[in-house]
Amino acid sequence: MFLLKILVVLVILIAVLCIIAAFAPKKYVITREITINKPAENVYEYLRFLNHHREFNQWLKYDPNTKIELKGKADGQEGAILSFESEHEKCGKGEFENVRLIKNKQIDFKIRFMAPYVFTADGTLFVNAVNENQTNLVWKYQGGKDWPMNIILLFVNMDKIIGADIESTMRNIKTNTEKL
Repeated sequence: MFLLKILVVLVILIAVLCIIAAFAPKKYVITREITINKPAENVYEYLRFLNHHREFNQWLKYDPNTKIELKGKADGQEGAILSFESEHEKCGKGEFENVRLIKNKQIDFKIRFMAPYVFTADGTLFVNAVNENQTNLVWKYQGGKDWPMNIILLFVNMDKIIGADIESTMRNIKTNTEKL
């Protein structure tokens, strides 16, 4: 009888969690922007090459010994992939891929993490010319979880977790491109 009561409580608990998950958000979007004192062409040309990530990507900077390999298509092209592996918990193991490039305007990318967490996220770098010597760079990062795992998004604030690292990366991009 006692086991039956425990089973009923567990079934009710799981049902409630599933109902909550049905109404919980499935996606999150994080956006940051920065103004860079360089023409849009210079910013775009710097960012499309994945081999520059070691210079500006905050996650790769956490561990200077991160193993990096370029694979897929030629660097700077659609289909180019930067594979990374680190023991540092904030870097981990994964891939960053150039998915779509719109010359001097936009870079769509996909990030696939394999460790310490497994998930995929999409992002876009919008390269917007303010004038001939100034560029507004917008980083849009989005991911999510399918039902019922999306309930996690009620308790995890992705902006708090990675927002500061995106801001650091943006400042690094600004510093590096303004030196060009």
